[in-house]
Amino acid sequence: MKQEQYFVIGHKNPDTDSICSAIAYARLRERQGLAEIRPGRAGDINRQTEFVLETLGVQVPQLLVDVYPRVRDVIGERVVTVAGDAPLSQALELFHRHSIRMLPVIDGERRPLGLLFLKRVSERFLIPAREEEIRQVLTSADSICQCLKATPLHLADGDETGSFDLYVGAMASSTFREKMQGLDPRRMILITGDRRLILEQAVDIGVRILVVTGNLPVDPEIVEKGRRNGVTILSTPYDSATSTWLTRLSTPVRNLVKEDFQSAGLNERLDDLKLKLLHTQDPGVVVLDAEGKVAAVATKSNLLASSPVKLILVDHNELSQAVAGADKVEIREVVDHHRLGNFHTDYPIRFINQPLGSTCTVVATLYRQCGLEPEPQIAGLMLAGLLSDTVILKSPTTTEIDREIAAWLGTLCDRDPQEFGQRIFAAGSALGAYPSIRHLLLADFKEYQAGDRSFGVGQVEVVSFHEFHNMRERITENLEQLRQERKLDVAGLLITDIVQGTSLLLGLGGKELPYLMGYPQVGENLFELKGVLSRKKQLVPHLLKVLQG
Repeated sequence: MKQEQYFVIGHKNPDTDSICSAIAYARLRERQGLAEIRPGRAGDINRQTEFVLETLGVQVPQLLVDVYPRVRDVIGERVVTVAGDAPLSQALELFHRHSIRMLPVIDGERRPLGLLFLKRVSERFLIPAREEEIRQVLTSADSICQCLKATPLHLADGDETGSFDLYVGAMASSTFREKMQGLDPRRMILITGDRRLILEQAVDIGVRILVVTGNLPVDPEIVEKGRRNGVTILSTPYDSATSTWLTRLSTPVRNLVKEDFQSAGLNERLDDLKLKLLHTQDPGVVVLDAEGKVAAVATKSNLLASSPVKLILVDHNELSQAVAGADKVEIREVVDHHRLGNFHTDYPIRFINQPLGSTCTVVATLYRQCGLEPEPQIAGLMLAGLLSDTVILKSPTTTEIDREIAAWLGTLCDRDPQEFGQRIFAAGSALGAYPSIRHLLLADFKEYQAGDRSFGVGQVEVVSFHEFHNMRERITENLEQLRQERKLDVAGLLITDIVQGTSLLLGLGGKELPYLMGYPQVGENLFELKGVLSRKKQLVPHLLKVLQG
């Protein structure tokens, strides 16, 4: 079973609080003894967060595009295979030794030649319908030699595979001569002991393969005559009964494979593997690595294995905001400060949700509860996330606990909260510094559901509305395009002036929107939200109310 890997991760389009709380909480749980835990992110970081991480010398968390369970997550580390040139007897031994029903047959580079199924080969070799089927063997001299652990006294065209008829020379020489009348000796495999007359008759008529059992000696004259007549002569230590049985199992497995088999890649989603297993009559599929080589065999039992990836969500508790595939893996913990969404789990989990100004504040209180003091670097991260989400303690979401924690963290990391906060917002306030308008809109964009209406709102902080007004037309065009792409009834961008402590809302959503909005309209699709700093506490609850009504 693969080792569990925990990721602490925030919401899509992560802001500073989301990234910093993920790093800080991962460090807390690591100090508490949780192994294999690391912070992650569900999207690109914005310029403000980039400034914070660079200032504090912290590495950007690993990007998780999605956490959908993959085939590689549920397969074993080792796979049993058989070479295409191996005799069937070797494959049957592998079936028995490993208690498996299916074997990938591979070439010299571990690429699949096909699949070998225990049920099918058993039916073919153990339940023949006619005598001709019992007698018939598809094999080569090399394969018989390998299967019988034989010593070749003479070998002719050893690698040539053909369909042969198997006979045992356990009779009088006269009876043998009579039996051979009308038969094609070049289709014949003859197994016998040290019966000199039968050996002489066999090489005289030129049987294709002559097997001498019990390691019994063969007259050199017989060997020489066999050489002249193109007879392969093999000496095996096995008796006649064993040799006969093993010869029937000497068919090279490449001749018995099913070539039209299903395969899956290591990186394929488990859901795709499930579909393949449901739509095939075979007991499993071959798993291939990036080079097309056999890496594993996957069966329906693999679908019961849980993904080793475990999530701890911070700064959100709604799957609509979570990393793609979060609903397909196990979520172990949630640490948040937002409203409760549509979240549910199959098992009890640790769920911490406090009405504080930031998730970093919540994480900092957990450090204190555990009696652990965060390192200066971690304290700086939590202070940055706290100041970002509370707009330097000016947002109405700010509580006395936020202020107390900010002072405590400032002491631990030796930074003045007001001065540090101003630097943080100055680093992320220039709208024109975003790579594109789309990046600006998506930097902190969240989607919500209000009854049968859906809406999404982004937020940017500025030190003046002047730059926004210069870019307003282009922002409006891109916002409308985003609204249509996401199929949203309403899309908006909250532009917050952190100096004046007020905001503007650019909102798109039909002719009735100005009547529903309830805020003064100061331009086309533009509304003035005096004193509004918090999207979470002030704007979103208002939109949920008016759009549901």
